[in-house]
Amino acid sequence: MCGIAGLLDFRDAPSATLVGAMVRALHHRGPDGSGVQDCGAAVLGHSRLAIVDLEGGAQPLCNEDATIWVSFNGEIYNHEALRGELIRLGHVFRSHCDTEVLVHAYESWGDDLVRRLDGQFAFALWDGGRQRLLLARDRVGIRPLYLRRHGHCLGFASEVKALAVMPGWSPRLAPAVLAEIFTTWAPLPGHSVFEGVRSLEPGCCLAVDRHGERGWRYWDWDFPARGDDMSEIGADECAAQLLECLQRSVAQRLRADVAVGAYLSGGLDSAAVAALVRRHGVRGLRTFSIRFDDPEFDEGGPQQLLVRELGCEHSEWRCSDAEIAGAFASAVWHAEHPMLRTAPIPMMLLASQVHASGYKVVLTGEGADEVLGGYDLFKEARVRRFMARAPQSAWRGALLTRLYPYLSHSPTANAALAQRFFRAEPQLLHQAGYGHLLRWQTTQRTWQLFSEDLRSRLRQEDVQAGVQRMLPARFASWAPLQQDQYIEASTLMSGYLLSTQGDRMAMAHSVEGRFPFLDHHLIEFAARLPSRYKIMGLAEKWILRRALRGLLPHSVLNRTKQPYRAPDSRCFFPQGRELEWVAEILSPESLRQAGYFDVDAVQRLRAKCRAGRAIGFADNMGFVGVLSTMLLQRQFARAG
Repeated sequence: MCGIAGLLDFRDAPSATLVGAMVRALHHRGPDGSGVQDCGAAVLGHSRLAIVDLEGGAQPLCNEDATIWVSFNGEIYNHEALRGELIRLGHVFRSHCDTEVLVHAYESWGDDLVRRLDGQFAFALWDGGRQRLLLARDRVGIRPLYLRRHGHCLGFASEVKALAVMPGWSPRLAPAVLAEIFTTWAPLPGHSVFEGVRSLEPGCCLAVDRHGERGWRYWDWDFPARGDDMSEIGADECAAQLLECLQRSVAQRLRADVAVGAYLSGGLDSAAVAALVRRHGVRGLRTFSIRFDDPEFDEGGPQQLLVRELGCEHSEWRCSDAEIAGAFASAVWHAEHPMLRTAPIPMMLLASQVHASGYKVVLTGEGADEVLGGYDLFKEARVRRFMARAPQSAWRGALLTRLYPYLSHSPTANAALAQRFFRAEPQLLHQAGYGHLLRWQTTQRTWQLFSEDLRSRLRQEDVQAGVQRMLPARFASWAPLQQDQYIEASTLMSGYLLSTQGDRMAMAHSVEGRFPFLDHHLIEFAARLPSRYKIMGLAEKWILRRALRGLLPHSVLNRTKQPYRAPDSRCFFPQGRELEWVAEILSPESLRQAGYFDVDAVQRLRAKCRAGRAIGFADNMGFVGVLSTMLLQRQFARAG
């Protein structure tokens, strides 16, 4: 994995020196080398993390006559097949690096090259003959790409901190995007929390020439209309096909010229990946996991069971509250937008342990919940829809008590209160995003912490309407679970799990994550599965459990999902004493100067946290969100 950066300016030749400074800002993404190529109107830069073709493959890289140049971040898993096809078409390769496939593929297939790529990527390709820049991002948004204009100069980079090197940087946070983050946990697709900075959306391309910009989507999550799924195919056959897809995806992601490890959380998804690595013939897979002292968050027991069962060479790292607080500022700097939970921080610290162990690549189980219906949110929405069809039924509402068993303060612990809280208004059942409304409403309680000035500016902002605007026309034809899956994949997964908790935390320590469940062939297959194969009763990812019979212990196959979480606000108040740096950054003076938050509301929340009474989701999200926003503003004010 790597970092890319560059400038495009058709009026004044962009500065190669400036691009060099942008590349240095991305050194953590690629410490194994760097390069800058001046192409005239465009300058491309690259920081390299060497994983394939360790000796060759330096970037930016060009075709035979140096008319086409590319700076690439990612992996092309089918590059050997594409290389063979391109050689038969007459192309000459000078390296074994997957990046070189791009320049030759563009020569033969033009913009359609992206449709032929299996992988996770973001790239910038300069066509000197046409004086045209092509920017592209992988289908699900694993690798990031940001853009910023300064006058008539366009900057692009893997991270915003590289764009902050450009002239005229002013780190103003966009109120509308703050509203999005304090609702859905992440900016909506295409947005950045910084004014003047945008993100290229997953599955999209952007072409820029002297005449302007043209953007298009080449891939999106899609589902069959109701009644057009694979219902006629039996469960065993579907399970066998799913296992075949997943095995092929795992095998592709093991390809590297360096050792490949894996994360082992103790849950079904990472266990499935590790089991299929062993099935592929790899013995003694090196695995890594996080442990917590608090049993509410710790999954050490299931982890150790899997280590013994799968024969892994395992390393566990125990994360303390103090370490979460100590690394928080660094995590915010790498995440580049406010965070509402601390869960990314242990992932960043685990990546440090992986790097120290000599590993650059890890496989993870990320994506399985979105693809195969694994989240409690999906089950919760199913129960609420079931309740709405017979609102007077007590036994239907009692199903809520089977949700969230891992929470010490579960919202379903009191059955009567839970039924009132989760009861669905019948008129809302067909509203787009219905399955997410409760989570969004709970998160939006944090808006009470915004300053009056910011709240007045946000009164015209409707985040739910923003989500609806991004939905495809065919959305209404999908089954309810499929609608919930699309929104989850397009918002929380791409903007938070793959970015804040994924790419940014791993690349902070030069570690590349690979995600077998996010192979687009597997996604497209799973999209055609009937909803009942994903959630059978209230058993999530039912078809995956069926596919893995005989490969994993019964206790793992039948274990209820326990989402990965970490301690939140309590980390910043050891023994009820607020950390000094927290007190300083959340002081009334600092809050007034920034202008984003209501001073009195934040002081009340600080007192509540100090007293150990911040036990609810909204309080914890509010505290972490305020603290990370204040840090982000201060850090990027210094970055320009």
